[in-house]
Amino acid sequence: MPINKVKVKVKPTSHLHLLHLLPILSILFPLSQSILQKPPPLPILPLPSAPQLQWQLSDMAMFLHFGPNTFTDSEWGTGHADPSVFNPTRFNATQWVQVAKDSGFNRVILTAKHHDGFCLWPSNYTNYSVKSSPWRNGNGDVVGDLAAAASKLGVSLGLYLSPWDRHEDCYGKTLEYNEFYMAQMTELLTGYGEIKEVWLDGAKGEGAKDMDYYFDTWFDLIHQLQPGAVIFSDAGPDTRWVGDEGGEAGFTCWSLFNRSDAKIGGTDTRYSQGGDPYGHDWVPAECDVSIRPGWFWHPSEAPKSARQLLDIYYKSAGRNCLLLLNVPPNTLGLVSSEDARVLREFYELRRSIFSYNLAANSTPTASSTRGGSSSSRFGAYNVLREGVYTYWAPEENRSNWTIHMDLGGPVSFNVFRVQEPIQMGQRIIAFHMEVLNAAGQWKVVAKGTTVGYQRLLQFRTVQAKQLRFVVDGSRGDPLVAYIGVYKDQYLDSGSSQRFFNGTASQVILEKVGCKHSHLAAAV
Repeated sequence: MPINKVKVKVKPTSHLHLLHLLPILSILFPLSQSILQKPPPLPILPLPSAPQLQWQLSDMAMFLHFGPNTFTDSEWGTGHADPSVFNPTRFNATQWVQVAKDSGFNRVILTAKHHDGFCLWPSNYTNYSVKSSPWRNGNGDVVGDLAAAASKLGVSLGLYLSPWDRHEDCYGKTLEYNEFYMAQMTELLTGYGEIKEVWLDGAKGEGAKDMDYYFDTWFDLIHQLQPGAVIFSDAGPDTRWVGDEGGEAGFTCWSLFNRSDAKIGGTDTRYSQGGDPYGHDWVPAECDVSIRPGWFWHPSEAPKSARQLLDIYYKSAGRNCLLLLNVPPNTLGLVSSEDARVLREFYELRRSIFSYNLAANSTPTASSTRGGSSSSRFGAYNVLREGVYTYWAPEENRSNWTIHMDLGGPVSFNVFRVQEPIQMGQRIIAFHMEVLNAAGQWKVVAKGTTVGYQRLLQFRTVQAKQLRFVVDGSRGDPLVAYIGVYKDQYLDSGSSQRFFNGTASQVILEKVGCKHSHLAAAV
């Protein structure tokens, strides 16, 4: 059966005619505003570099002091010990790294050369090294073995190269020694794969030869050869010394710092401990401490207890710092069984406390949300997501910064954790956390100053169904990445007043000149 074809003639419509129709179409079919996202707030300078950010997210690192001092039962070698003393008959770098990894450390840093000048790799620029020792008939390489073990087990590697060298004759001759030092640094940074941290300091004993170190030239060389590495020294450029060797940061600890106000070997320790809210540079603090009284292994010394290490963790990693815990290998070339046992107990303590956020099933709401209450990108629920790349952001130009958390039932806890998205800058100056008690009143149970990457506060155990996190002062609008509450079963039930520091909070608010302070009302 034939099909009748119908021809339809369509009159062309001009573009101009369509433009006249746009106002009508926009009324009939309005554009959905939901597809337009509110952009993130502007970061507040200074900001961490990518290597600095990765460094701080690692939380902890393990220091490994090893060398002739291990065998001579000394701390600062003279540089004259015979290389024959170095002979770790059961040396096993894989055991070192495995102990570190099993204990929750994802970075190890080795003293490739300490003040005595003895090199744990076969340097081409000195005979005072492993190649002159009986260990493996002079063919051993501690740095090489450690680099291979770290790579195999997925642990980052850092190296310490002491500027002070008590062995080399060229030490004290500024030009000659700087050339020597940079040559050795080049060997380390080009021969052992990726290096994530280079550690050096201004340590120098009384009566040491006077000379200048070309620090800026060294730093440029390091960044050129290992662009992913951070450089530690008393004064940066990438990470700084916290100012003591007890592993304790200041109650207030800024990653902000002025490098121009610091000098390697001569920095004010109080300035290092607290940082600087006006600082122009991002130089977060590293807290170094040894598991034993000494930095090198000594047969007469015993390790700290796991509970002591946990207390140090609260005061270092819990105060916006990285904890660098020294665990010195013994004369056999192994991490001692006593130290390994304590480290495992330390890991289990942390796991028992922090493996589960008791607020994980809570319902968080906020005083305001950037982009409106319907915005999911910056909503309060983000504070229950692990990590710093999602966060709650308040509406702009507000004076009330509060996150309320309905815990869904009574919860007992004595540790509070809060984090900022530090890639957006460090902002919070002071805060407090309060709970709703049985009488229906809000009670302050913890106060703090700076937050940064992570802040941990301890207090007497409280039971609550609801809590509020209140920011009392901030550099710009505060951003909160994570909030958690935990129960530390071993926490001392004594006075919790030592964990509070309202005076310090008020001082820092006044120093920075923050106009938003609800601290007095909170107290």
